[in-house]
Order: sequence, then C-alpha cells, then structure tokens
Amino acid sequence: MESSGGELGVFTPDAGARSSTVSLLLGQVMFLVAVALAFFALGTYIGRDLSYTTGLVCELGAIAMLFAQAFVGPLRTGTLAVGWLYALALLLGIGLGPVINYYTTYDQTVLYQAAGGTALTVAGMGAFGFATSRDLVRWARPLFWAFLAVILASWILVLFTSGGNIVLSLAVYVFASAFLAINFQYLRRHAEADDAVWIATGIFINVVNIFLALLNIFGSR
Repeated sequence: MESSGGELGVFTPDAGARSSTVSLLLGQVMFLVAVALAFFALGTYIGRDLSYTTGLVCELGAIAMLFAQAFVGPLRTGTLAVGWLYALALLLGIGLGPVINYYTTYDQTVLYQAAGGTALTVAGMGAFGFATSRDLVRWARPLFWAFLAVILASWILVLFTSGGNIVLSLAVYVFASAFLAINFQYLRRHAEADDAVWIATGIFINVVNIFLALLNIFGSR
C-alpha cells in the first residue's frame, strides 16, 4: 500500500527493490565515511606540530572545498568526488592537528570521552533517522544556514582558544545530531546511487562536528 506522501510501503511491488538499493547504498556511504575518517585521522597526525594560525588556514581551505562541492556538480558524483572528499578530510584533519595534539598530550581522557560519545550519538541518531516515520528532511533547508554559522564560529573559536564556548558547543552538538538523522532518513527514503558521495560528505562533516563539540564540552569541565 502506498502512503499518501508517495513513499513506498512494505507491500508495494517495488518495496523489496528499494530495500535492496538502500542496503547497498548504505554500505557504500558508510565505507566512504570510514575511509574519510581514516584520512582525517592521518591529517591530525601530519598537522600535530603546526601552529594554530597555520591550522586556521587549513580549516578555511577545507571550508572552501566544502562550499565548492556544494555548488559544483562533478565534485558530488563519481571518482573525482571521492577524491575530493578524501582530500577535504585530510585537510580538515591537518587543520585540527594542533587541537587534537593538545588533548593527546595533556588530557587523553577527554579525547576518549569525546570519541565514545560521538560513536554513541552516530549510532543513536542514525538508527532514529532510519526508523522514524516523521519527515525530517523538510527541516534540512531551514536549519542549514543557522547550522553553518554555528559551525564556522566553532571551528574558528577552537583554533584561537584551548577550548570553545560551551553554549556554542552544545548548539553544534544539537544541530549536527539533527542533521545526522536527516542524512540517514534521506538515504533511506530518497537517495540514489549518485548521491552516495554527497551523503557521505554530510555524515562525515556531522561526525567531525559532534566530536569537536563533545571535545569542547568535556574539556570545559
């Protein structure tokens, strides 16, 4: 039976095909995210001894790459898009290398807490996005610009201080968690094969933002 919103129900002839497509797409997306996180981790190691000013330059470069991907179609699909995602992840990691190195040197417990909290948040919001019947995708556009402003402020702040404003960090955590659920719901309901890299980019950026927000929150205690 097809819902009034035009979505596939479990008894429609195409429901099984859609389910198979979603499973395959989910595997592709999560593989891309995992590799991007590996490049991010490599970047934090490469950039561990950089100055905070140099780190800020790298962060601005990563932001520019993210904007370019948002507006240039070839950077969202195909082999070029995959390479672009990995390069973005590497540059982002290099930029945040001084911050991660600080916690690695002086407070590893906060680093482990942030990593554990990020894993739990991703699992919880991913499951919620997949399972909920509420339409979360419609909130993506209204929330985007507010979230972008919060992200930019938090990334710059974390490079100029040993931590970040806790209220700002909480806002980043809430926004990133919400968008994570939106990413997973979009993947389940609407995504096609060509969307894999762009969805993976969104999930990766949200994972990094959740991690940084928790790092600031736990580090401020």
